[in-house]
Amino acid sequence: MADLPTYDDVVAAAERINGHANHTPVITSRTVDEQMGAKVFFKCENFQRMGAFKFRGAFNALSQFTPTQRKAGVVAFSSGNHAQAIALSAKLLGIPATIVMPHDAPAAKLAATKGYGGNVVIYDRYSENREEIGLDLAEKHGFTLIPPYDDRDVLAGQGTAGKELLEEVGPLDALFVCLGGGGLLAGCALSGRTLSPDCKIYGVEPEDGNDGQQSFRSGQIVHIDTPKTIADGAQTQHLGNITFPIIQNNVDDILTATDEELVACMKFFAERMKLVVEPTGCLGFAAARAFGDQLKGQRIGVIVSGGNIDIANFSRLLS
Repeated sequence: MADLPTYDDVVAAAERINGHANHTPVITSRTVDEQMGAKVFFKCENFQRMGAFKFRGAFNALSQFTPTQRKAGVVAFSSGNHAQAIALSAKLLGIPATIVMPHDAPAAKLAATKGYGGNVVIYDRYSENREEIGLDLAEKHGFTLIPPYDDRDVLAGQGTAGKELLEEVGPLDALFVCLGGGGLLAGCALSGRTLSPDCKIYGVEPEDGNDGQQSFRSGQIVHIDTPKTIADGAQTQHLGNITFPIIQNNVDDILTATDEELVACMKFFAERMKLVVEPTGCLGFAAARAFGDQLKGQRIGVIVSGGNIDIANFSRLLS
């Protein structure tokens, strides 16, 4: 596929979102470094606008709309973070936004999406197809559909998180990135291969939703039923036609983490690093911890993808 995005697209996206997206902090922990015998750098996208990396890709995509597209509006489907990102980006750019969200989306994500001015359309993620609903709305109303991950501009925008991390801390030995549909992983892989060519790049998804791992190892996109996991941001059923070949060509392996491991990481982030991180945002750290002594003496990057979780649910999981 000759038309796949490249690192040049990530660089262009960085210019477009500059001054709009937050340049999120990179945080270290002496405790983590001692436990792992490595130097670990956490890129904290929980401090991004709307609380997750998704703002990068959404703003990059919407900022390139033509006047006709801006007037008609945008439609997106998402369990929460892409929904909020599109709604906020659309509000900042004066574009009407319609968001298709599952009925069991976290209440905080639903409320935030509506708060940013998004018109929310509810569906059942276990019995209805969100992509079909989104396409139908686009056709009926003339909206431009911006999918959550399988989109050139969205993917390029997400890759700016990896670009910022590597430009700030320098070359890494390994980079751990959470994986749902693959926009963040594919984008960060483009940045990683350019800025730190020898870095091992790992995608990490929920153990009960390992479609990416199956796809990576079989060489073709594997479709699964909607996985049941606390990592709601990674409840995707398949990788994308754009994200998969980039992951195939640039990623070293796809790993998994259990819900129990995610809770343990949430607890560590909260107690020791004073960070509120949603379960999906813990995937990279969970996999890095599971490596044990294999990472000793190395420089490790972890993308913390977001911090959007209901306080009640956060408290329940940690207790």
